[in-house]
Amino acid sequence: MALFNQSRSNIIRLIFVGVFLIIIVQLFNLQILSGKYKQLAMDNAVFPKVKYPDRGIIYDRKGRPILNNTIMFDLVVTPNEARKTDTFGLCEILSIDTAEYRKRMLEARFKNGPYRPSIFQGLLTPELHARLDENIWKFPGFALIERPVRVYPYNAGAHIMGYIGEADSSIIKRSGGYYRMGDYVGRSGIEAYYEQVLMGQRGVEYLIKDNKNRLVGSYENGIFDTAAIAGRNLRTYIDIDLQVLAEKLIRNKVGAVVAIDPKTGGILAMASGPTYDPNSLTGSNKQKNYGQLALDVAGPLLNRAIAGLYEPGSTFKPLGGLVALNEGVITPSYGYNCGGRYYGCGHGKPACTHSNPGHAANLRLAIANSCNSYFVQVYRNTVDNPKYGNVKKGYEKWKEYMNHFGLGERTGVDLVSEQAGLIPDTSRYNRVYRGSWNSCTNLTLGIGQDMMQTTPLQMANAMCIIANKGYYFTPHFVQKIDDENAEDTMMRQFRKKHEVLTNISDEAYEAIMSGMQQVVDGSASRAKVAGIEICGKTGTAEKYRVIQGRRIKLDDNSVFVCFAPRHDPKIALAVVVENSGFGNTWAAPIAGLMLERYLKDSIPAERMKEVDRIANANLMPSYIKYLQYVEDSARAFNWAERYKDSSQIKKFYRTNPSRPPFPTSREKRRTAMIVPDPRLFNKPFNA
Repeated sequence: MALFNQSRSNIIRLIFVGVFLIIIVQLFNLQILSGKYKQLAMDNAVFPKVKYPDRGIIYDRKGRPILNNTIMFDLVVTPNEARKTDTFGLCEILSIDTAEYRKRMLEARFKNGPYRPSIFQGLLTPELHARLDENIWKFPGFALIERPVRVYPYNAGAHIMGYIGEADSSIIKRSGGYYRMGDYVGRSGIEAYYEQVLMGQRGVEYLIKDNKNRLVGSYENGIFDTAAIAGRNLRTYIDIDLQVLAEKLIRNKVGAVVAIDPKTGGILAMASGPTYDPNSLTGSNKQKNYGQLALDVAGPLLNRAIAGLYEPGSTFKPLGGLVALNEGVITPSYGYNCGGRYYGCGHGKPACTHSNPGHAANLRLAIANSCNSYFVQVYRNTVDNPKYGNVKKGYEKWKEYMNHFGLGERTGVDLVSEQAGLIPDTSRYNRVYRGSWNSCTNLTLGIGQDMMQTTPLQMANAMCIIANKGYYFTPHFVQKIDDENAEDTMMRQFRKKHEVLTNISDEAYEAIMSGMQQVVDGSASRAKVAGIEICGKTGTAEKYRVIQGRRIKLDDNSVFVCFAPRHDPKIALAVVVENSGFGNTWAAPIAGLMLERYLKDSIPAERMKEVDRIANANLMPSYIKYLQYVEDSARAFNWAERYKDSSQIKKFYRTNPSRPPFPTSREKRRTAMIVPDPRLFNKPFNA
């Protein structure tokens, strides 16, 4: 019996020892090996405050900041820590209802998980930030995070600078996880092209929280903190005074202005009309403002300088003449007996603006008088050159010249979304004309029309080639990246000199320049600047547009290209004003003012009247008003169909005073929405 009791006692002792050992092992596991509970404790007591870096600043050619930073705040939430927050109090401050609160919480969990901070409401107004700052302790799981926000001191350069937006899932995936939800990235313009330079590197600051969720100090004296590293700054060729002037002159117009320094390829100014205030896409109303811009059929978000496609019209003639000179099919003394129309193909087209004898007696006069017949014949001489055997081979050679001059190909400018334009190849003409075509089929290519399409940037770059007598640098904005090192390869492509057809003689370029100078001295007198020799060329390109299935003839585009001074070119320009008439009417005077501002560093007081005259002229095409009406009306009708409630349309009509009176019956309402009320326009199209 004693032996049994002793055995039972030993078993009990072994059980106690075993339990004790298990406890010791578990304690060792929890406190030493496992970081789970330590991490939970850290999450409860320590708040990792993300420190977003300042993006790099962008400066103009004189060192003035044209894109800078300011500070705003985001309200972020960690969903798993926000269970005991004062939901109603927060909703009251944010002016949202509980349904919206729940929706945002679900989005935060879905986007970034329950244990990581996500933006609950971004870019708070100063008033809202102040209210939240003094009450944030009431809302466990919520915190205020500083956010550097872009500001445009000159309210200019929207299409150049671009804008930043929150990184979406596709951007995060492409970055290999470098970006996180809540990070902002460049979405257009220089902001997007130089994102890797401008973005900087985020940091983190660990702060201790008390039992009321208040931040009370630094954790471990900040030894685990990492500093945010600011992005690098960009030094550009942009002249902000010239940029502001360009945007003022293109106001209330559709078109573009591009100015380039021929010696470097540096873009001095680039304006696209219509434009918008770049500061409207930086603050708390960014999404609302972006939505309004995106719905505007005039396309204020479109950078027409690099994505607008235009027939160059007569501004192309200097290039056509240069190619013919180099091919030996004409000489500077070559003349054409034009009586006001071209009859070489038997149909009397195209017509010319001059019919007086001798206006196309040589190349210089033909350029100065912009003789269509002359340059149509020059084009035909080039593509029908016997040494190529047939017109198709001759045309391919002509197209090769055009590509060398930068037409039909992207220039490679440091912006995203550049268009290549169009110089059609023989396969396109074979397809359109079933293989049966000749130089009469597309003779208007000789005067910059037919299927030819170019961007204003390409036109300005072509002027750089003529100004430099055969070379150019890829057009670009950025001259230098601060702290640039050997690893920066972004700028190398812009420092390479491109020689264009070295067999073209200086004499050929001089012959073209003489005609272009006479253009400004004569027909394009509104581009003149006292004391400066300007080489330029006007263009008046026909414009058609298909609107609701109808091909509508619109007013011609006003186009002008130039460079100056002739013997020491410092600036090349291209100006396009859509549907506004002759090149000398609007485009040439805009170019003249731009030249004067840049080359003389000021515009005299008496010339400021001309600036105001052009700036105050509203040349917006009436078809845009028509298309906006159709778009808005269709949207309103779709809303009504969706909600089955005419009050939706009534509200739409109340907030859009340009609409006709609200129709009473549904059928009349539908008809009124689809067919525009004539009271909206003096005429449907400016034809």
